[in-house]
Amino acid sequence: MHGRPRKAPKPEDEAASSAKAQKLRALQTQFFSFHHNKIYTKEAVELSAKLLEINPESYTAWNYRKLAVEHYLNLPDCNPDSIKSVLDDELRVVENALRQNFKSYGAWHHRKWVLSKGHSSIDNELRLLDKFQKADSRNFHAWNYRRFVAESMKRSEQDELKYTEDMIYANFSNYSAWHNRSVLLSALFDKKAEGFLLKEKVLPEEYEFIHQAIFTDPDDQSGWFYHLWLLDQTVTTDSPLLASSWPGHGSDVLLVGDRCYNGSAFSPFSALHSDSGSFPIVLYFNQPVRGVNSSTVTVECGFNKNEDLLWKPLSASNSQTARVWVAHLKVPSSDLHSTVEVSVGHTKGIISTRGFEYSHPSMLSFKVHVQPMERDSSQVSVAESISLREENFKVYGKQSEESIIDSFDQLIIKNGHETTASNWRFEALAKEIECFRELLSLVDCKIGKLTLARLLKAYDAMSYPFANKLVHSEEVLELYSDLMKLDRTHYQFYKDERSIVLLQKYKDSVSSAICGPICLRLNNLSLSRMGAFEKLLWVQMLDLSHNELQSIEGLKAMQLLSCLSLRNNKLRSLTALEPLRKLKLLRILDISYNQIGDHSIDTTRYVCSSPLSHSVGSELNRDETVTSDVALINNWEAFYIFKDFNLNQLDIVGNTIADEKFKSVLVKIMPKLKQLDGKLLD
Repeated sequence: MHGRPRKAPKPEDEAASSAKAQKLRALQTQFFSFHHNKIYTKEAVELSAKLLEINPESYTAWNYRKLAVEHYLNLPDCNPDSIKSVLDDELRVVENALRQNFKSYGAWHHRKWVLSKGHSSIDNELRLLDKFQKADSRNFHAWNYRRFVAESMKRSEQDELKYTEDMIYANFSNYSAWHNRSVLLSALFDKKAEGFLLKEKVLPEEYEFIHQAIFTDPDDQSGWFYHLWLLDQTVTTDSPLLASSWPGHGSDVLLVGDRCYNGSAFSPFSALHSDSGSFPIVLYFNQPVRGVNSSTVTVECGFNKNEDLLWKPLSASNSQTARVWVAHLKVPSSDLHSTVEVSVGHTKGIISTRGFEYSHPSMLSFKVHVQPMERDSSQVSVAESISLREENFKVYGKQSEESIIDSFDQLIIKNGHETTASNWRFEALAKEIECFRELLSLVDCKIGKLTLARLLKAYDAMSYPFANKLVHSEEVLELYSDLMKLDRTHYQFYKDERSIVLLQKYKDSVSSAICGPICLRLNNLSLSRMGAFEKLLWVQMLDLSHNELQSIEGLKAMQLLSCLSLRNNKLRSLTALEPLRKLKLLRILDISYNQIGDHSIDTTRYVCSSPLSHSVGSELNRDETVTSDVALINNWEAFYIFKDFNLNQLDIVGNTIADEKFKSVLVKIMPKLKQLDGKLLD
């Protein structure tokens, strides 16, 4: 059991254990003989029962008994009485096994299987569950089985909700009861049951209920988990919303050929260099959705047909569900001044992963200007000339910076109709913030500080479309800094969360680069995690150097990126770069002085897809594309990651992997590469 020290066995205990093992082996040998020969006699079935009484975790024995039951039920002389007798025997075997181990997965599963046959009474099941839950009220197997029994009996969620309340009052440290309560309430909300139609009527009472447990013993974690679920119910809207987009509503997009925009007439947020004859339209939803296509999102303009647009999800897998969707709008090569209107969700079909329809149609409008330019042979292209050196970041004056913030706000979709509906959410969060500030004034509680930080972040996130800044960011940063000191075990988690808040706060750190593309410098901030991508869709040049990033998951949303510095971070493998494969405009990449090649096994791959997974390289035929070159076979990770890149410039020096042999492989993979580690290529 948990928390019990391991003791050396006594000689008599070892002898008893040895005898038990010998008996078990003898039973297993005879049992397997019956099983392999498909013998279902009374003697054989009884032997399996003896085996399960000793070892309830014998899945093969449970499966054998299922086969034996099916054998008896299919006999010609089988009648209702004999069926009931056979199934009642199975229920008795399960009950005996559970007395040995009432956390046996196989036993609980077999009991559900027997009852699902429909010939047994379930009236006794709740009484049986009461016995087991008295022995261990937090046994999640029993709680799972209770949900099955309640559904079979058509017992109402309201009755079960009252039962969980009684169990919690008996022991508020009952994790399983709190969890079951969240499951029941979720079902009632989804059904829009009487009395549960509006969350604003139910959740405040649940907050009061959980406060009793938390304030009684702040160190007990069971109530905190339920409070986290309540917070999620408070801040998450059922229907998905369009959080941001690029181009932003009311913006001007200037498209030029091989030269960059000089920034004299248009917002710098709209200047875009493109040599592909198209530009991306990016839709960023507040939750993953599916069904984004030319029917649910219509684009009206004078130079392209809506049905020609192909919307693609930017997901970590090949799933057709994502928060970010992108389509590339082709433009003519001649002079053009046109208005583009994007209609989102006026036709049904956009659905969240939770099954809710997109119910707040949005309309975006922006202007597109195309200025074809002949390339002077004495000049190099923008992508070849831009770098992330300090002199290329010219800070705007105050007036210009304000115009940038105005342009930044254009990206955020302000769902005005949500303001009234969200009032109860603001009020609930405000009450919780006040409540936990009071708690922390009485007791120094780590999980209390974490909860307060989450509440403040949620309040700011909901306020953002209607407020000019995040009012609680400094307090949240201080809370996470305290937690990093108090709880070293979870240091990295707090640091990651702090990084997200820091990024959200840093939206004002905007500067201009030479030739006009918009740059954002986020270097030397000790960032360990990226986020707030919905606010960064406009960035074309991004400096993330001298941070502590191990993953860049989510960066693929920044479809305008042409220049990126990840210099001096903690990227451990080439697979960490997988999100960059989605950035079709990326031309300059600096990944120098990371840890690529230091680790034979990348332990951060839980946030980075692998070329061996279903997402990376799945669209390629490895036999056809790699086996022609031995060097590429030996560097298959590099091949899959860099194959789709269209880089002009790459810096990889300072990584263990970056020897001359590997560099020669990169040149083979990317024939358009013009500069590697500061040296021009032939």
